[in-house]
Amino acid sequence: MPAAHDHLSVRDYSASHGSHDHDHFQILLGLQGELELEVAGRGRRIAAGDGCVVPPGERHDFEARFGARCLVLDSHTSDWARARSFAPPPATLALATYLARACTDRLPRAQQQGPSLLLEAWLPPTDASPLRPRRAIDWDALARWALTRSGVGPTVAELAARVHLSAAQLAARCRDERGQSTQQWLRELRLAQARAWREQGLSVAEVARRSGYRSPSALTAARRRAGI
Repeated sequence: MPAAHDHLSVRDYSASHGSHDHDHFQILLGLQGELELEVAGRGRRIAAGDGCVVPPGERHDFEARFGARCLVLDSHTSDWARARSFAPPPATLALATYLARACTDRLPRAQQQGPSLLLEAWLPPTDASPLRPRRAIDWDALARWALTRSGVGPTVAELAARVHLSAAQLAARCRDERGQSTQQWLRELRLAQARAWREQGLSVAEVARRSGYRSPSALTAARRRAGI
């Protein structure tokens, strides 16, 4: 059962960086935009339909470069510790959207019953098993392997096969563990290698050829966008 002082709200996040911790669980469900979140040193992004349970006492940093809106539940209900083992099912977004409207329109019954409904929707049936421990990805080893590939380098599918995952599974792991998409991770890896080659004295043209860029100007533009 939810604690009497559980509180639902709708919050808008901006590019301004924030950081704090609480003595209660904080549950976030994405409604619009993308919220960049780092909890206890682990980064992730919350888009519409994504959810995250922040445990009591864990400091979390957050920002939304292009704006984001989330349904936020501040809760002292201990069952949220169990909910951390599960991702919110897709149908939870519809409930979150309704509860967000209830907060805006100040519908008392929905606000009162919303926390328990959200927990019930988030948790699977009682006979379901929590997520199995996932095999760790050695990102450093994967990066070394990726850099041995000449030209445009490996595809996302080839990267995923290397660690015995599907492309979708690797994408999810990359978002959870690296805080970015697989393509962003690959691009930063290539640009870091390009910078190292330039520091070794190779010409921009040769570095562009090795890195898989179609021209030196394309490489220069990519580095400028990445701030390298």
